[in-house]
Amino acid sequence: MMSRRQALAGATALTMFGQARAEVRMTVPAEEDVHEATFMQWPNSRAVYDDPVFLRITQDTIAEIANTIAEFEPVIMLAPAEEHGRMRRLSQKVEVWDIPTEDLWARDSGPLFAWQGDELVVSHVQFNGWGRKQYHQNDGAIAGEVARRLNLPLVPSGLWGEPGGVDHDGHGLMIAHESSWVNDNRNPGLNRYEIEARLLAAYGADRMIWAPGLWGEDITDYHIDALARFTGPGKVLMNLPEAPYPDDPFARAVNETHDILVDAGLDVEVIAEPNRRRVSSVDFVASYANYYACNGAIIAAEFGDPETDAAALDALKRHYPGREAVALNVDALGELGGGIHCATQQMPKVG
Repeated sequence: MMSRRQALAGATALTMFGQARAEVRMTVPAEEDVHEATFMQWPNSRAVYDDPVFLRITQDTIAEIANTIAEFEPVIMLAPAEEHGRMRRLSQKVEVWDIPTEDLWARDSGPLFAWQGDELVVSHVQFNGWGRKQYHQNDGAIAGEVARRLNLPLVPSGLWGEPGGVDHDGHGLMIAHESSWVNDNRNPGLNRYEIEARLLAAYGADRMIWAPGLWGEDITDYHIDALARFTGPGKVLMNLPEAPYPDDPFARAVNETHDILVDAGLDVEVIAEPNRRRVSSVDFVASYANYYACNGAIIAAEFGDPETDAAALDALKRHYPGREAVALNVDALGELGGGIHCATQQMPKVG
């Protein structure tokens, strides 16, 4: 088992990759907008999960997340046909599609849906295993397979990377760590300005705020969605450690990102990471920010610290009034270096 932590102009960007309707702006809606469904992926690869016991625990965790979301909106689970008969923990409310997968990270390898005019498309950022760090044969093809199944155009962005490496407010503003994008393991030969132009075009956004992030310390090169998330136009919720480990490079990157977002004029609320948790490993990702906003609910993590778990849930209720806040034990995902947001990808409401 490999932990994710262990292990020039906009017009030019649009025309370079053969987008048939380049003059029509694409728009990725905010996550909190109404969904048609949530897409998820079933982890099953023994090349990725060499411990069968931990694989079963991870599958049980994914099933619990899917079953919880399915109480609020449709969930489509992608899995190879030979796995369908083994997915006994899944609710009957979860629809299973025969699209082969290896791992669970639907935010990164699943379809990024966007509107191009009045047509729903898949705005395609090509997954390559977080810069060729993890084996995959199926996960890199998932977005295209979903597009084909739904008969949607697949619109290339000209980028290698993962949608988990960026967050956007659905109103034209995006945030990202350079380390996840301006990196030769994803986009060799492209500078930050070229990558920014392509990201803005892929999401239909107007402005990007970059923070440096952290190269080479985890498999994602420090995805922003583990740290800071938009909860509305110009509003950000992020978690910071109250007492960071001495000389922790992540602590330095966290503080740098916080200061950049504040200096950019964003309304940033900080919630504390848990001080006491069930898993004590330094590599464990205890991110309250890695939640998922589905129809009528926020699905979030709890880590066994009653004080910070409650404070995080209260903050989410304030940022998303009128929605139910549900906290789940997803420690298996934290051990892998991710969370609930990493395991989900929304499809906007159609019609």
